[in-house]
Amino acid sequence: MSIQDIRLFGDPVLRTPALEVIDFDKELRQLVKDLTDTMCDAPGVGLAAPQIGVGLRVFTYWVDDELGHLVNPSLDLSSEQQDGDEGCLSLPGLAFDTPRALRVVAKGQNMHGEPVVIEGSELLARCIQHETDHLDGILFIDRLDREQRKMAMKAIRDADWAGLSAPVLKVSPHATFGKAL
Repeated sequence: MSIQDIRLFGDPVLRTPALEVIDFDKELRQLVKDLTDTMCDAPGVGLAAPQIGVGLRVFTYWVDDELGHLVNPSLDLSSEQQDGDEGCLSLPGLAFDTPRALRVVAKGQNMHGEPVVIEGSELLARCIQHETDHLDGILFIDRLDREQRKMAMKAIRDADWAGLSAPVLKVSPHATFGKAL
């Protein structure tokens, strides 16, 4: 098991778009294992490579007892929307009502370079969108309306982890659905 430190809000890697994976090698398989181990330990329902300081387009997820990963994702989103509490392992203890597409079709590759398609709705759709945002340097608080974003920024400034650089907390975040994305 290879648990890694999770980067916190303020770390520049979280705002830097990740690079496309071109080498499907032993190092990528180890990255997927590290992401999976770290996500399960946190615990979270998703974790993107930038959250452990790796600028590659890879994420893992664990939703409804389905454990998986996706490399180089591209998303097709439904026009129908959902609202729901969303948290993030890089912003521990915070959760805000965040709009997302209700359904998603995610296309990409697995760690061996084989094509993968993941179709999901509700929490799985939310997770896939959240983690893909991480790969684009976007945080869920960027999706909030102006008032909620102000509240989120105040909560971040008041958080006991505010201003810390990675390494991270190994604590369970408090999102209303039980696990942060």
